[in-house]
Amino acid sequence: MIKAVIINGSNSKNSRVTAIHEKVENHFIAQGVEVHSNYIHELPATDLLTANFSSNQIQSENEHVKEADFIVILTPIYKASYTGILKTYLDLLPQKALLDKAILPIAVGGSISHLLALEYALKPVLAVLGATSITNSVYIVDKQIIRLEEGGFAIEEEAISRLEAQLDQLQQAFIVN
Repeated sequence: MIKAVIINGSNSKNSRVTAIHEKVENHFIAQGVEVHSNYIHELPATDLLTANFSSNQIQSENEHVKEADFIVILTPIYKASYTGILKTYLDLLPQKALLDKAILPIAVGGSISHLLALEYALKPVLAVLGATSITNSVYIVDKQIIRLEEGGFAIEEEAISRLEAQLDQLQQAFIVN
C-alpha cells in the first residue's frame, strides 16, 4: 500500500493550515493512500527543544517518515519563513530521511509577498535531508481560507485547484521514481 505522511508545522489544530491538512488527508484517503499525520506541536516540547533523538515519540514519527512514499510538509509563514517548530522537528530527522520520497511543501501566509519563503528557506533544508523529488510548492494566502462561524473552514476554489494539481503531481512523481 502507498503511504503518506503529513508533517504539520503549525502551532495549533485550530488554524488555517489544518484546513489544508484535512483537504490533503481526504485527497489521499480517496486515492487509497494510507495517511499518517504528524502534528509537531503535539510532540513533547522538551524532546524537540533539546534534540532528544532517543525520544520514543520522535523515533516513532521518524519511522513513519522512513516508511512513507509521499511526504507533505505544511507550515504557516511567520516573519518570511517556515515555523521554528517545524525546524526543530526537521533537525531530528536522520540525515537522508527524505531520500527517495516524493515531497510537497505547502504554506499558508498572510500575503503574496512571502511566496518565495518555501523556495529559499524550506527547500534547501529538505534537499540536505536527501529530498531529490520535490514538487512545485503550493502557497495559499490565508484570506483564501475562510473561518466559518459554525466552526471549520471553507477554502476558495482557486486554492483547491492548485492544491489538487500539485497533489496529483506528487503522486505522478512517485510513480516515475
